[in-house]
Amino acid sequence: MLIEPIYFRGRRFWVLRDDLIGGEFNGNKARKLAFLLNLNLNHINRIISYGSSQSNAMYSISLLAKMRGVKFIYFTNHICDFLLNNPCGNYAYALKNGMDIKISSNPSKSAQDECKSSSDLFIPEGVAMREAEVGFKEQARIIKDYAKKNKIKFDIFLPSGTGCSAAFLAKNLDDMSVWSVPCVGDAQYLKEQILTLDPFSKVKILNPPKKYHFGKLYLEIYEIYKELLDSNIEFELLYDGVGWLTLMNNLDKFQNEILYIHQGGILGNITLLDRYKRKFNQ
Repeated sequence: MLIEPIYFRGRRFWVLRDDLIGGEFNGNKARKLAFLLNLNLNHINRIISYGSSQSNAMYSISLLAKMRGVKFIYFTNHICDFLLNNPCGNYAYALKNGMDIKISSNPSKSAQDECKSSSDLFIPEGVAMREAEVGFKEQARIIKDYAKKNKIKFDIFLPSGTGCSAAFLAKNLDDMSVWSVPCVGDAQYLKEQILTLDPFSKVKILNPPKKYHFGKLYLEIYEIYKELLDSNIEFELLYDGVGWLTLMNNLDKFQNEILYIHQGGILGNITLLDRYKRKFNQ
């Protein structure tokens, strides 16, 4: 797996390119779904999950369901009119893979209520489940091997939704600090989610420069996204925008070389870039 340096605003950073994982899956969803890819699902007829209408997990699970020939039912609380009339990005690809999407005022409850038998497989939002740790053990090994070979000590940073990736990566790295920032909810919410997965977690949580409402458009996120393109790497808008703004605002807290985890999700940029261009005329 590729770890490479980039230079941004006069400083060197290292990037773990999980966005380049080969095959049908990449990014953190490839890590989270690793245990399912090798699991016997012959007894499963339906996979049921929930989350946002442009979720990376939604797309990845839809692909898994298609590969295994099972139905995929997905609950969300809202689909904007533009997306309904102009399907694109993760939403369009998930529909193409056969996803049956349903609107609910309480997607989590509706998804769990939909599970009626042992032939139904429930996957929480963002694949935030203990079984997902399998893929992050491999990710931790890659980082440790690279650091040892190149005699580098890393401080690791990645933005979080449910905190699953940060929790399991930190759990499997003894001698490196793992930092994160909440992109959905606040720091307390992220802490609670992480501790649910690992009660002894060592993840360090930073606050973003200001409150960013998930899915809302912010000019500074669009601007840092475009600025980062000069590094010859495209980052994701929903999470990485907040991630890089937070990282650059807290550089004084890091004592070692910084390794940024690129968690994929570029497919979701298709929808967001169109929205940004329409809003800011850029």
